[in-house]
Amino acid sequence: MAEKTKSKILGVAAWSGTGKTTLLKQVLPLLRAGGLRVAVIKRAHHSFDIDKPGKDSYELRKAGAERVLLTSQHRRALVTEHMHGCEPPFSELLAEAGADDVDLILVEGFKRAPIPKIELYRAATGKKLLSENDPGIIAIAAAGPPPPTDLPLLDLNDPQQVAEFIFAWVGGRGK
Repeated sequence: MAEKTKSKILGVAAWSGTGKTTLLKQVLPLLRAGGLRVAVIKRAHHSFDIDKPGKDSYELRKAGAERVLLTSQHRRALVTEHMHGCEPPFSELLAEAGADDVDLILVEGFKRAPIPKIELYRAATGKKLLSENDPGIIAIAAAGPPPPTDLPLLDLNDPQQVAEFIFAWVGGRGK
């Protein structure tokens, strides 16, 4: 799947509450400062709305539009209803993320996606390592005592170290 795009695809996988979004919020500015163009695909485990009742775009979607594209001079957002109640294939999400317009697509969540991933680990969660059953895990960023592993270990509390690992994995800084 990753071979179909010129962008590198890297997941950040962990059990809920481990700090995936917190780490990405710290690492993204470092990646951007290093010249990488980055997109993010984030999985939500619940229904969500990016628009508000009473707004035209919300009302048009609720009236039956399967897609509503909101646009301004600063940004755009495409809201697509999944009429069959199932998530689209991962390859479709990559296409929608603009995979050919960025250097790197970071994927938050999607623990079971067959992509390279950095696993976030906190012993305090009491959860097992995902890497025990996922050959796609290429490194572990741990907080506290590191788990026993042969994979590269990163400090979850050191976003600069994580960003440097990502730069090395991507093959350098931005083009």
